[in-house]
Amino acid sequence: MSTPRLSVVVPFYNVGAYIGDCLDSIARQTFTDFEAILVDDGSPDDSAVIAKEMCAQDPRFRIVEQENAGLGPARNTGVEHATGEYVTFVDSDDLVTRHGFGLLIRALDRTGSDFAGGNARRFNNSYGVRPSWLHAQAFTADLLATHISETPQLVLDRMVWNKVYRRSFWDEYGYRFPAIRYEDYPVTLKAHLDAVTVDTIAAPVYFWRERESGDSITQQKFQLANIRDRVVSAGLVLDQVEDALPVIRHRVHAHFRQIDLHAILSAFGTVPPEEEQHLVELTTELLDRLDEAVLVNSPRLAQLQFAALRAGDLELLHKVALDPDAAQEHLQLTKSDFTLATSVLEVTWIDGELSVRGTAEIRHLQSKPSDLRIGLVIAGKNYRLPVRRYPATDLRGEQSMVGFEVRVNRDLLAKCTAGPSHFDVRLRVGGIRRRDVLRGQKAGSPGWPPGAWIDETNWIQPGPGTNGALAVRRLSDPCRLTSVEQTPEALVLHGRSAFDEPSLFVSRPLSGGEEQVPLELDGRDFTARVPIRPILEETNPDDPFSQRTTRAFRMRSPEGREQVLLWTAGDRLVSHAEGGRVVMLTRSTGGYVNLHESPIRMTATAAVVAGTMLVVRGPDWGEAAFSWRRYLPGSDDHVDVECRRTVSDDGWAAVVDMAALEPAEWILFATALDGTAHAVQCEPFLSSRLPLTIQRGAHTLAVRPLAGTLHLEIT
Repeated sequence: MSTPRLSVVVPFYNVGAYIGDCLDSIARQTFTDFEAILVDDGSPDDSAVIAKEMCAQDPRFRIVEQENAGLGPARNTGVEHATGEYVTFVDSDDLVTRHGFGLLIRALDRTGSDFAGGNARRFNNSYGVRPSWLHAQAFTADLLATHISETPQLVLDRMVWNKVYRRSFWDEYGYRFPAIRYEDYPVTLKAHLDAVTVDTIAAPVYFWRERESGDSITQQKFQLANIRDRVVSAGLVLDQVEDALPVIRHRVHAHFRQIDLHAILSAFGTVPPEEEQHLVELTTELLDRLDEAVLVNSPRLAQLQFAALRAGDLELLHKVALDPDAAQEHLQLTKSDFTLATSVLEVTWIDGELSVRGTAEIRHLQSKPSDLRIGLVIAGKNYRLPVRRYPATDLRGEQSMVGFEVRVNRDLLAKCTAGPSHFDVRLRVGGIRRRDVLRGQKAGSPGWPPGAWIDETNWIQPGPGTNGALAVRRLSDPCRLTSVEQTPEALVLHGRSAFDEPSLFVSRPLSGGEEQVPLELDGRDFTARVPIRPILEETNPDDPFSQRTTRAFRMRSPEGREQVLLWTAGDRLVSHAEGGRVVMLTRSTGGYVNLHESPIRMTATAAVVAGTMLVVRGPDWGEAAFSWRRYLPGSDDHVDVECRRTVSDDGWAAVVDMAALEPAEWILFATALDGTAHAVQCEPFLSSRLPLTIQRGAHTLAVRPLAGTLHLEIT
């Protein structure tokens, strides 16, 4: 048997609920020349049974057993048994994208770098899939043969599992994981410092589970033993950067202040009295290691906590940890504290005009009386808009005159260009004036803004702009989908191209590659048939959690001009379900055509109020029971409120009496006949019509999408 190119080290302990999916995601890799070393770290549950079943099915997998020693030592054991040219690590409750290993190894083969890392996603059953904040900062672009000294944001790359290391590099420096929690960062940062070059891949290669119960290591923020290991790990990293380049040293110190020290200070809100002094000592140990230049440039609330810690003021530390806003009475406000805060609550079309509703206020100031001016900036020229103001919830959680609505008429929208136009916000409260762009898009229509025609050839598409601003773009005669027909064998797309003799290509953004779709042309009008069965029969999804593959459509002229295909085909998805899987043709966040294929997950397409009842509807793809679920704090235990299910020609409806739902955050779940439960997906066109806000007595109910699933927040 030849030596595999890649060794995959998978330690496991008490992960019987997750390890099967993890190992399956590894087995599905498009890069097949690997061995997987499964290290049983004395697991007391049935994890080993599941692991051995995989070893019996797939000879690339083998198991190594040891007494319980912790994740770090178990990884070390796996490396000792590894034989590959490269080595990587996977935590046994996480998932690897189908192309992850291949993307990283192709980069290393091309560059000869010491290791390669890629982007990551967070996921769980309640909130779906969303970007990992840390990795989104570190892996912004494909960078080959770079180094932390020229790409200092790699300081934030503190996890070991989103990388493939060259084994010769690993052995040359003798990396060993310490027997503590937070064992990754001391190894990964040292590797960045030791490497000659590294490669970064912007595409997601790893899915990082966030458990509902919060019982994974990185979620156990408020346990003293966890905090002790966190401080030890930080000390090891700070030792490594003691003589590093100033930019690296500063970024590491600033990162620990922003993330780790902040998390530890938050523990004063829940620490039992008998452990307070231990927490003080640990927090002070980390605080004393951080550079004074970092501390003095911290937010003033953080500086208040530092001072309280050094003074032994446990009462103030407890108060700030539980309610940071309550600490404002201890702060002397300065001019820099009075910043403009905006949000975008709703983006809709009313009588042919673009309506934007949001809030604007100056932090720490009452917003009445005040003067608010909003303009749309098009190609550098500011067009002032009429502003309607109304009471809304402000930053203090109170009702005040911070709400606004502006409408942009067709004549002004016609002046917009293909480049982003943004909203300019100016607010005066007394003698204080502040100005900024409109940003702060909330869940629902601000994240999925609907577009519209303003005449026969010009389409207006709101969406994200520079630095998070809400932007407006005018697309003149775009390549577009105008209607869809559905036959038993195919989706028939009708549309119009922006150029003559076009070609249509379908691609998979996460995994690359494209296929041409034959066209029937009538001038610039086109018809394309997309066969359904070949899509359903493909069983290698790009998203290892949702098992979804997304395809995008692009039109190309004979000269090589390209445009992404815009959705202008109404406000309903088109779907085909068969054999437990479903194909959905719908829109993206930017308004373009997407084709999704996945296992059947019940999907909501409408949410309405009928008297005292909240009714959610969706296409009927099979039997399922529906319930609104809330998780108990710090637990996988949950409370379910069952819905009454009805079925009609329009699909299913899940009906609940809103009086049965207490103030909390609820998630709509569907439970199949086999007992498996999944959060109900929120279809993009429904997302573009949300939030749905209901006032019931003293309580406010808001139905909104979060990471693709349907949530109900009751306050």
